Amino acid sequence: MDLNCDVGEGLSNDGLLMFYISSANIACGYHAGDEDTMKRTVARAVGHEVAIGAHPGFADKENFGRTEMHLSAEAIRELLSEQIFSLQTVAGTFGARIKHVKPHGALYNMSARDEQLAAIIAQTIYNIDPSLLLYGLSGSFSISEARKAGLQTVSEVFADRTYQSNGSLTPRSQPGALIETEEQSIQQVLQMINRQTVTSVSGEEVPIVAETICLHGDGDHAVRFAKKIFNTLKENNIEIKSF
Repeated sequence: MDLNCDVGEGLSNDGLLMFYISSANIACGYHAGDEDTMKRTVARAVGHEVAIGAHPGFADKENFGRTEMHLSAEAIRELLSEQIFSLQTVAGTFGARIKHVKPHGALYNMSARDEQLAAIIAQTIYNIDPSLLLYGLSGSFSISEARKAGLQTVSEVFADRTYQSNGSLTPRSQPGALIETEEQSIQQVLQMINRQTVTSVSGEEVPIVAETICLHGDGDHAVRFAKKIFNTLKENNIEIKSF
């Protein structure tokens, strides 16, 4: 099982998180971070043998890339290309390469439900490098459109977010969107891995495909959750490795 985390967003816990993850989604300077944070984060990932991924988002640091923006297809292509190329350049200086792309925040959620946007994102990534993996929400347009474009996909589930009955994440604007306790997080993670389902906020058991588990690096409990999940998977003889 792959364990991924959003990092390079200017927080102080990135160094500790690297001990417990197998893939790093690195902010590319638009929603958070800058060239210096990219360099530091890539260096840490290389040192811990953690797979490097680009985490492009909207150019909206004020709202951390979590506010929806409706851009033209060309603007989306430029947005993605500039960020991916930027991280590719940084990674190259360390003798490393980008393995995957995972859109950030509002861009991620919009592409999960918007077939046309998902197709634009997928085709843009394919044109940059068809060997890149696309990390997207399990069961979403992000996954289906990436496959149509010829990309290999990795279906993502979340250790610290709750779900709706349609398989989407509970919006952060709603109460109960975030999982706050280790016990609830571990229970959800093991259910997603062992049964390939997740229990929605309304109590329904929703089928999902769990190929990579995301833990948000900006949470107050991120390091504690990551360590607990890492140790629990090891205790259950589940190997942690990147794709």
